[in-house]
Amino acid sequence: MAVPGRATLRACRVGRVKDVTDPATDNELGRFLRDRREATSPAAVGLPAGVRRRTPGLRRAEVATLAGVSVEYLTRLEQGRDRHPSPGVLNALATALRFSSADRAHLRYLGKANAGVMCPAGFAPAADVRPTVRALLDRLEPGPAVVLNRLGDVLAATTGYERLTRPVGLLDGHRPNVVRYVLADPRARTAYPDWDRVADHHVAQLKGEVRRGDPHAADLADDLTVLVGPEFTDRMAAPSGPPERTGVERMVHPEVGGLRLAYEILDLPDADEQRLIVHLPADAATTAALDRLTGRRPGALRAV
Repeated sequence: MAVPGRATLRACRVGRVKDVTDPATDNELGRFLRDRREATSPAAVGLPAGVRRRTPGLRRAEVATLAGVSVEYLTRLEQGRDRHPSPGVLNALATALRFSSADRAHLRYLGKANAGVMCPAGFAPAADVRPTVRALLDRLEPGPAVVLNRLGDVLAATTGYERLTRPVGLLDGHRPNVVRYVLADPRARTAYPDWDRVADHHVAQLKGEVRRGDPHAADLADDLTVLVGPEFTDRMAAPSGPPERTGVERMVHPEVGGLRLAYEILDLPDADEQRLIVHLPADAATTAALDRLTGRRPGALRAV
């Protein structure tokens, strides 16, 4: 379950912060795992209940077998004697215990709280765009267009893009991230009828950054390993080529219905590897729908 490229990142990791807390009194991660183990019935994970159980829920040995870890290691985690499990281990335990999306998010939060620090190797992903790029976006109105950094963070967008994506939840939060939205937000599966294809595209983009040894991309991959589980890790492990730079993407908008959007991905001439993604209607019905959505005169956007 290891994310490809992890070996290239070991040199970027620094020593963990020395743990000076008492595991007996500061062991939220261990307590959470034990509580969930004891609250999970054998039937919930496809195991026979048996008649001689003295432990509520699942035994440690059962969870260890399902997760592919040793009983000794699971015991250390629950007792707080090992407080730094890898994202792969957290994903395995979450999968074994049939965690919900909310459970996975809490597990990742607890795992990060114990994770120590990571060195700032490699320059940080861009957080803003040049004034000339913003001016370019203004000229692209009312078309949906967005500028992303190399991790998929939304840096700037046209109002057309905001009206297209805000109702489906893509722009929620302080720093919206397209990759995180597509992979970890259940609303994305409704927004994108071809969700598998869209997910493959974004994982291919992230995988390329991980393979190049980007520690920031590795952190995002670690998050998605725990938050999403096999649907992410299987894609990261599978062979794949570079992401498509142009194509047609289907989307279902809650206000105007089904859309077919042609897209072009253009790399901007910046050291921090920003990219501009422009969407255009791919048929007459989408043209009319986008005109209604943006409040522009009919024909403001033409189908390609």
